[in-house]
Amino acid sequence: MNQNFRESYREMSLRAAVKKGLRKIGLEAHRFVPASSPTAQIIASLRKFGIDLVLDVGANQGQFALEIRSGGYEGNILSFEPLSTAHNQLLQTSSRDPKWDVCPRTALGDHDGEIEINIAGNSVSSSIFPMLESHRNAAPESAYMGKEKVGMAMLDTLVRPYLDQSRAAFLKIDTQGYEWQVLDGAKDSLSRFQGVLLELSFVPLYEGQHLWREMIDRLEADGFSLWAMQPGFTDAHSGQTLQADGIFFRT
Repeated sequence: MNQNFRESYREMSLRAAVKKGLRKIGLEAHRFVPASSPTAQIIASLRKFGIDLVLDVGANQGQFALEIRSGGYEGNILSFEPLSTAHNQLLQTSSRDPKWDVCPRTALGDHDGEIEINIAGNSVSSSIFPMLESHRNAAPESAYMGKEKVGMAMLDTLVRPYLDQSRAAFLKIDTQGYEWQVLDGAKDSLSRFQGVLLELSFVPLYEGQHLWREMIDRLEADGFSLWAMQPGFTDAHSGQTLQADGIFFRT
């Protein structure tokens, strides 16, 4: 056994031991590269298309914005969040970032007016639509626990000043089944986005939502191509993938 082989074998053994130890406590470690890291994949895609503005629709407490910041995205971010508690936290988190703006508490949809949103126990599963049993069974902690009224606006009503200052904008939508309606409210502005990220549901999770085939067909009709898919909501008991994140760009 030569020296190089012994060193390579020790390195592989060490990696295997570390992976085994991490998996025992429910963790995995990966290199920060697009092939193994969803965040690295998004960052690489944003860089390729020169994205300088990310619209974060359904920002919750700012998890997505923080993730792309930690990955190296340095452009502008504009966040939208309808829930009062999450919006307050979002304002605190974004206040430390001079290139991250937060719109007043607003739901985005297909009309300007007022809407009632269902508040989920885990906050991130909150939706305008009623939640189906398939969702509650996969994530019991997501069951609705209340409602809030909030103003609703179309993306077309709000974003022109920001798009006018952007060379290449990217639209992220995380509205728990309400993505179709958000796109309906962006009929004029959507042509000015270079890319879109949204949830693709493989099974109905919310009453009235559109599923993955319809979403892909719609975005392709609007000039976008499916660029990547990333793991989303998985049933922890059965292992079934219920949702994935679809990333689309104009290619």
